Amino acid sequence: MSGLHLKGTIFAVVLAAAAALGGPSAMALERLEFAIGGSSDTLAERLQNASVLVQNKREGLIRPDEILAAAQADYSRLIGALYAEGRYGGTISITIDGREAASIGPLDAPAQIRVVRVTVRPGRGYLFARAEIDPLAPGTALPDGFAMGMVAESNTIVDAADAARVRWRELGYPLAAISGQAITADHAARAVSAEIAVEPGTKARLGEMRVTGNARTRQKRIREIAGFPKGQVYSPEALDRTAARLRNTGTFSSVAVIESETLSPDGTLDVELALTEQKTRRIGAGIEIGSTEGLTVSAFWLHRNLFKGAERFRIDGEIAGIGGETGGMDYSLGGRFTRPGTFNPDTDFYVLGALEQKNEPDFNSKSAELGVGITRSLRKNLSGDAGVLFNYTSVTDSTGTEEYQQIFFPLTVTWDRRDDTLNATDGFYLTGRIAPFIGVGDSESGTRVTFDARGYETISDSGLTVAARLQVGSILGASLTGLPNDQRFTSGGGGTVRGQEYQSLGVALPGGGSSGGRSFLGASAEMRYAVTDLISVVGFADWGAIGDGSTPGSDFEDHAGAGLGLRFNTGIGPIRLDVATPIKGEDASASSYQLYIGIGQAF
Repeated sequence: MSGLHLKGTIFAVVLAAAAALGGPSAMALERLEFAIGGSSDTLAERLQNASVLVQNKREGLIRPDEILAAAQADYSRLIGALYAEGRYGGTISITIDGREAASIGPLDAPAQIRVVRVTVRPGRGYLFARAEIDPLAPGTALPDGFAMGMVAESNTIVDAADAARVRWRELGYPLAAISGQAITADHAARAVSAEIAVEPGTKARLGEMRVTGNARTRQKRIREIAGFPKGQVYSPEALDRTAARLRNTGTFSSVAVIESETLSPDGTLDVELALTEQKTRRIGAGIEIGSTEGLTVSAFWLHRNLFKGAERFRIDGEIAGIGGETGGMDYSLGGRFTRPGTFNPDTDFYVLGALEQKNEPDFNSKSAELGVGITRSLRKNLSGDAGVLFNYTSVTDSTGTEEYQQIFFPLTVTWDRRDDTLNATDGFYLTGRIAPFIGVGDSESGTRVTFDARGYETISDSGLTVAARLQVGSILGASLTGLPNDQRFTSGGGGTVRGQEYQSLGVALPGGGSSGGRSFLGASAEMRYAVTDLISVVGFADWGAIGDGSTPGSDFEDHAGAGLGLRFNTGIGPIRLDVATPIKGEDASASSYQLYIGIGQAF
């Protein structure tokens, strides 16, 4: 156990004794004390975080030799923490049972250690008397703190030097380096003078690219996918794009761009593309459980390098509604072939096909789909998708049996700035899809539009993440029955409104029964609090509205649900457990609840 005591500007950390490791003479450490004079809580925390002694005690590394080594390492680490605060006149004393740790030889560790005391006198902060870097490239953005009269934090000096070097590289000078530095402290004046010299080197163009590590993937295809800009002015961003294109194929577990340390005789810079290939085949499976939806079991088989050109072929299968109350079990089987770097390095070509049978509360359907398309990276985190898909669906509902044959021309744009796709804590995700469709035979024509916006914000270091989602959908130019039932909009269940029964909200059909509507509007909010690194608690509320008309939010019926959840973080994303109840709608007065279990956040 440990205790933290704060009093004035002095604080102490007292860590209780643990069981001794090794022989009986290796007595356990009884106390580790920190005393820091005249400091803020922020500096106190920074010093503790830098201390090897504190880290080792937490990990149970308390043998005398381990304590001595940690104590002697802490002199430089704690000095570094003071420098990072601009305190260059501080003093540090670390005593082991009253003896200064620096005076104890590494082979003379005591047989037992009872008390280690760390005493830090931080001193006052020093200011910049001079802060100069020369020469600076046009457009260099130095840290705001690197200026006369500002606190001379050591990290600010490092960041300023790095900013100067990086800017020269961005302008085409690959060998730019820090060629000299004169950093002196005037203790009497409590001032620091920092003078840094930069050697830009020669502006260069990119030369040859050598590829290594490709045991299975053809080099010609690697070059087509990479899009290496040979002959162009050197650009770190261009090299990053080259590596990203290859990583995005999924064929390689590692992609490293290694720049030559010198220019070639013709003044160009050669690079090496060092690759490590993934195993070609992969299988996976997933399970989700909902109290109404029942059990959903899915599996996939993937080949990452089908024709030795980084082509991906994936087959997915799913059975849903096992033991549920959703009208019966649903079955789907689909496949997709993707060829990266087709037409140009940023464009992937794909072919897909799918078979599906649905047994829903209001309808039964069988469908087949076949399509081709392209996915293009427009810029970092922004992509577009365009395709042509033929869909055949046979639907039986309360109005009878209807067959649909339609050709879709979907266009999708996605902007993904999330920090983690399975467990986002910061950023946003926006995707919009517009899909005009032409009916074949007696089938109707029109346009189906959807939009999904998600945002995430973590409040400082509190461990609290606020997440919000907005969903919009509309069918334009076609009647309510102009699209198959499974392409109309419904609400209720894990993907829309938790707490409400699966697809429970729709619109009434003329001949009785119900159906999805022509428009949808949904909103969700979550408060996620990290209790530990492994466990989080979540409070959430969802709302959804379905309309008979094409305008979302007009002539609609709505419902809502709210609940609590747990998240258990794993290496493949959090395991999600949510319990929700209706708070608005037909079932709001009923004492019912819905249970949801899956992998990944709800959104």
